[in-house]
Amino acid sequence: MSDTVAAPGAALANSLAGEGEQWFAAFLIGISTAAFVALGPFARTPLPPLPAFIPIYQSALVINDLITAVFLLGQRQSLRTDALTVLAGGYLFTALMSILHALTFPGLFAPTGLLGAGPQTTAWLYMLWHGGFPLFVLGYASYGPSDQASRGTRASALRVTALVAAAVCGCALLGTWGQSVLPAIMRGNQHSAAMNFVVWSVWLINLLALLVLTRRRPYSVLDLWLIVAMCAWLFDIALSAALNAGRYDLGFYAGRIYGLLAASFILIVLLMQSGRLYLALINLRESDRAKAEELRRLTAVDPLTGIANRRAFEEALDQEWRRMMRQRTALSLLMIDVDYFKRFNDSYGHVAGDGCLRTVAQALAKFARRAGEMAARYGGEEFAVLLPHTDIAAARRVGELMCQAVREQQIPHEGSAVACHVTISVGVACIAELPESAGALSRDTAAGGGSRGIATVLIEAADHALYEAKLAGRNRAIAAWENAAGATSSLAATDASSPSVAG
Repeated sequence: MSDTVAAPGAALANSLAGEGEQWFAAFLIGISTAAFVALGPFARTPLPPLPAFIPIYQSALVINDLITAVFLLGQRQSLRTDALTVLAGGYLFTALMSILHALTFPGLFAPTGLLGAGPQTTAWLYMLWHGGFPLFVLGYASYGPSDQASRGTRASALRVTALVAAAVCGCALLGTWGQSVLPAIMRGNQHSAAMNFVVWSVWLINLLALLVLTRRRPYSVLDLWLIVAMCAWLFDIALSAALNAGRYDLGFYAGRIYGLLAASFILIVLLMQSGRLYLALINLRESDRAKAEELRRLTAVDPLTGIANRRAFEEALDQEWRRMMRQRTALSLLMIDVDYFKRFNDSYGHVAGDGCLRTVAQALAKFARRAGEMAARYGGEEFAVLLPHTDIAAARRVGELMCQAVREQQIPHEGSAVACHVTISVGVACIAELPESAGALSRDTAAGGGSRGIATVLIEAADHALYEAKLAGRNRAIAAWENAAGATSSLAATDASSPSVAG
């Protein structure tokens, strides 16, 4: 049953049955037919009465049919087709009639059965039961495969449920109070002469429903297995009421086993499809999660260098700034610039320039491995490294190691005025070294929810230190507090208009 032509989210009623599934259904019908042909001649063979068989059989029928009705109504909720409502009503009808049949069965709960049952009640309820279900199948088939979605799902389901309950009550009244007006079809546990006419009429109604159902092409999965169920239903009626002699013979038991199989086919397929849909839903959820993670990664990673981009850096800075304000810990930032990078591009071309940036980025990323640390491309040839829980001295030491790591790459740079290879300049700043007024402003703004804006004071301080590193000769790391006297106190007044050194 694995070749059903259906989308992962398709329902049983609109999934087209695959060729393999049709062959499997035909095989089951063939097996059922062969068993029926083998049992038919022996249907009148008497067997020991087993009254306990009836409640066991009826209980299984009720459970199967009720669960099937609920499943069909659940699919009706998504497809919103009245055909499924009618079919669900048919399974609800068989479940309720099974209960009535068991309650009125003679010798089971009372000598003549409950609910005022008489000698003909159980047999007539069986006929009404097996003659009523094919009417629901005919109603289902009358909608055709192109049944359009309708509104009022709950109202339609309640209406069908009410009609089914009324029909079952009518059958109960007819089989108990009205049994005197019905022909006698039982004499004790044996069939009367009138039984043949009644039972074959019911059988022909079921055959008509099967023939109409086979005209619903192309077959959906539901159509296909409903056809299998109706074939078993026909064998049930023939063995247990037409070819046998009465109760407790071979046909009586075999027919009811066919009936149980007929009730189980649709339920088994519904359960199997629900399992497949559940697995498909899990796979879809995992796929969506992987795609979301990949999208998050792509939006957070610089495509050229493979490290974090500026957007991811700003989000991380905001998060670490808030944590720093809550925990009163250190937070350091390194702003890094590739020395004379414009000259490098002019000398070696932009392709070589991109390769240079990738090499530098990977060298810097090795120093940002702990939780919360991040190396990011800030823009152009400029990088930023965020170091939570790191004081100014330790951050400056990391900056020096970064300069050394880039020098060790030995990337040729004939246009550099510093060395024959690529070098970097690093500006280091730490929130603990900022003026108290800036720290107080940061805490007040963070409490008001504006930490991302005020965190730029740390960026400005590191950028100012980077400017000082360039003025000092490049290829070095300078911390904000190492500037000339009074430079630290002037950081709060530093703004985006600070002069920069080209290259």
